Amino acid sequence: MDILTYTLKWSEVILRWGHVLFAILWVGNSFLFNYLDNKLNKKITSRDIDGEGYLMHSGFFYKLTRLKKSPDNMYLKQLVIFKWQSYLTFITGILLLFVIYYYNAGVLMVDKRVLLISPSTAILYSVLSLLVSWLIYDFLCKSELIKNDFLFVSTMIILLTILSLGLTKIFGPKFAFLSVGLVIGTNMFANVFTVIIPNQMNIINSSKRSKKFDMSLSLAAKQRSIHNNYSTFLVLFIMLSGHYSFLVYHKYNWLILVLIGIITGVARHYFNLRGRNIHRLNILFTSIVALIILAAIIFIFKN
Repeated sequence: MDILTYTLKWSEVILRWGHVLFAILWVGNSFLFNYLDNKLNKKITSRDIDGEGYLMHSGFFYKLTRLKKSPDNMYLKQLVIFKWQSYLTFITGILLLFVIYYYNAGVLMVDKRVLLISPSTAILYSVLSLLVSWLIYDFLCKSELIKNDFLFVSTMIILLTILSLGLTKIFGPKFAFLSVGLVIGTNMFANVFTVIIPNQMNIINSSKRSKKFDMSLSLAAKQRSIHNNYSTFLVLFIMLSGHYSFLVYHKYNWLILVLIGIITGVARHYFNLRGRNIHRLNILFTSIVALIILAAIIFIFKN
């Protein structure tokens, strides 16, 4: 083994470990903050407080308060902003994409049985899928469609179907499957990088100047955060797709992926409702039954 190959192997090891570690931290933050937002008592008559609640960890009680206005400047200087988990998850993921797949595009991306293209063309299609998908998603988030949850979710499912089917007609099954996760993960990162963090910094800067901050910035950031929250189950499923080739290489792998996306989204919805003390076990039961039915259908109509 030459020094370049050996170095790339170690790079892959470190990047894989880092990617999983940072993803765990990012997903953990997403779950925690969305759970807290749902769990806080908002039936409070206060000019300054929007909601409050309590936690216990390691034998200590913690009081949580969500404010309607900014805290004192002393506390603004000590703010903890959760962004690096997202940034480092994306950075390590993109580096893995280059080190493993783009470096070996002719073998790992191109499948002559699917589409005869050059490695450079395959890389170009991959990059375009990330950029175009983000532009479409971001445009829809800023359109009037975002005001109708049903239409927005339906549109996202249709686009996921088109994306999944389209990628399986360009790349080999494994990379096509993975590419869907790359697109969703990139959108999640872009939500943080272009909307959530900039809006938060705008609010912080307004607070430091003792100006009233724009609440629409908070609502827009929260909306993107919720989108990320609902995407996590599917992204994690795709991250582990190397361990279930019977799905990845199935004739209808694109359809399986879309159905898994719907099922995991429904399951995530149950947990988000539960955080608001709305217990709809039928939603969780539906997602479990749907997964069992999907597994049975795949077995009956296997390749």
